[in-house]
Amino acid sequence: MSEIDTAAQEKFGNMTGLRKSSILLLSLDEDTAVDVFKHFTPQQIQKISKEMTRLQNVSRDEIKWVLEQFHADFEEMPPVDEYDGYIRSVLTKALGSERASSLIEDVLDQKAGNYGIDALNLMDTPEVAELIRDEHPQIIATILIHLDRTQAASVLEMFDERLRNDVILRIATFTGVQPAALQELTEVLGGMLDGQNLKRSKMGGVRTAAEILNLMNGSQEDTALENIRAYNEELASKIVDEMFLFENLIELDDRSVQVLLKQIDTNSLVIALKGAESELVDKFLRNMSQRAAQLVREEMETRGPVRLSQVETEQKAILAITRRLADSGEIMLSSGDDTYV
Repeated sequence: MSEIDTAAQEKFGNMTGLRKSSILLLSLDEDTAVDVFKHFTPQQIQKISKEMTRLQNVSRDEIKWVLEQFHADFEEMPPVDEYDGYIRSVLTKALGSERASSLIEDVLDQKAGNYGIDALNLMDTPEVAELIRDEHPQIIATILIHLDRTQAASVLEMFDERLRNDVILRIATFTGVQPAALQELTEVLGGMLDGQNLKRSKMGGVRTAAEILNLMNGSQEDTALENIRAYNEELASKIVDEMFLFENLIELDDRSVQVLLKQIDTNSLVIALKGAESELVDKFLRNMSQRAAQLVREEMETRGPVRLSQVETEQKAILAITRRLADSGEIMLSSGDDTYV
């Protein structure tokens, strides 16, 4: 690496992935950028657009560094004809053979154009909620189980409390899609999914319910758990054991915290840490550069009172990033005495 490259790495090496993506998109012509945006979910578009509006005085050196990093990452990608083997290898190593098997099937199915229920992940949350709210709760649960966890949580938050609690309970006790329910689901989705027949699924259950609850706001989360506890105390306990809360981030090893920090917006972190224990705050700060840690500490001290709901929202957002990184094998989560990815 040249002296200039070394200096650039020292200067820009801690840049978040979100900022890199925003700078890269702003470097593209409009038509190309539009084509790229078509592959994002509404939530991703919102985050990236928000970051793009924050970019000010981006230097040529910064743009050059981002483009060089993108080119370097591209050069490391395998040839197209090796993708299937590459995907199988990476997912199996990251998730283990059992958890990876169904995901591998889904990923490789998409290569043939079978996007199935992913169409709902590309829709605005209110549209999805409006589409399914009048269906039988078991049908709603079946649909939400197949959605991106963030999208599923957002849809649930748009339902009234009674329906929301009923659906969460059904997700927690989900054991698979029976043929009759599968046919009904296909009819509900109709032409929007191009007649795609969803295969019998092993998704759902305690872990899925916990992941969705993790992304819902605190009061709705508590009410849903109370409803489940009234139904089955042991089931509720199992869900709570599977839930990864913001305070659990203290259990991350330092390398995982450093990886996580690269994906978190500084303003989001400052707000989230306003509601955190001092030990967790210290853990994040000691994994930053001295200058970055000082800036975060100063921002926390000078920022005025923050609404609890805002703190909670940012903590949930960071937890969603944490889950994504864990599912991709980039970091490792610890739950009780067990460690898993």
